[in-house]
Amino acid sequence: MPRPILATIDISALRHNLRIAKARAPGARIWAVVKSNAYGHGLARAIRGFADADGLALIEPDYAMQLRELGWQKPILLLEGFFDMADLDIVTAARLEVTVHRVEQIAMLEAFLAMQTVTKVNIHLKMNSGMNRLGFTPDAFRAAHARLRALQGVGDITLMTHLANADDPLNARLPLQQQIATFERGIAGLAGDRSVANSAVDLMHPELRSDWVRPGVMLYGATPGGGSAKSFGLRPAMTLSSQIIGIQHIAAGEAVGYGSRFISATPMIVGVVACGYADGYPRHAPTGTPVIVDGVRTETVGRVSMDMFSVDLTNVPGAQVGSQVLLWGDGLSVDEVAHAAGTIGYELLCAVAARVPFVEA
Repeated sequence: MPRPILATIDISALRHNLRIAKARAPGARIWAVVKSNAYGHGLARAIRGFADADGLALIEPDYAMQLRELGWQKPILLLEGFFDMADLDIVTAARLEVTVHRVEQIAMLEAFLAMQTVTKVNIHLKMNSGMNRLGFTPDAFRAAHARLRALQGVGDITLMTHLANADDPLNARLPLQQQIATFERGIAGLAGDRSVANSAVDLMHPELRSDWVRPGVMLYGATPGGGSAKSFGLRPAMTLSSQIIGIQHIAAGEAVGYGSRFISATPMIVGVVACGYADGYPRHAPTGTPVIVDGVRTETVGRVSMDMFSVDLTNVPGAQVGSQVLLWGDGLSVDEVAHAAGTIGYELLCAVAARVPFVEA
């Protein structure tokens, strides 16, 4: 008998969330972001769920090749571009579009394109408009654009940036409008589509112009902040579930779990769930992290261990070995679980381990 933990992927939810992304950005084209194995949901499932997207975007060249092998014929964008000259063979063979964010990439393109005649490569030229992660400074952006435009093997050049605080537009260190103004100054007079909007912009800032929208976490039914997924009409695409595999009746003053960090104040019933940090559940989730057992909301107690953790069953009538446990998904958002654990839903979705069986709804 297999261990009872299970990740269920709802393809219809992926399609629904893509429709939400498109509806919130009328007239824009959509890059459905599928990095990290489609946020842990699987590339093959993403292709089916995002069939109506204009393109797929990710960072892994080998995964981009897998998308082609799986039958995806529309555009594919490498969000971090290429890492060395050998990647350009993959770029041309798989007809990929690439982000360019540093001068070394331009030099590699110049050398590569000088050696052969290839189908034109579409470029997404990235500006560092204040996030200080990847991209050319506004002062260097125009020169980078001119250098790329001079190459015969370069096709379209999209003007791109990434926003640090779209979910916190009044951030004191970098307000959203300051970043937008910086980007606008840097691209003034340059031709090309704009690629600005991530999930947070798509959900919360329809006033910002973006010819290409790059939704990520929203497509999987979670949010970057600024509201609950349900409030935006999003549906969870992944449901992680398990079962109770053991029950303990403990007295007041007894401890639960490694380190004996949880001490019961009263007699209680504790259930053991077949899920731990080796399955991707956050080890740092504290006592009080929400779970649902047999449809009743309760909470974790004690420290999460490698293969299991404990939950309070005192007020879950009829709970027994075999009772169903919802860890996150339809009925308990991954964002709420992540918030309780001091992290974000992205991390939990991407962290589900290979040993967890996946099925489709």
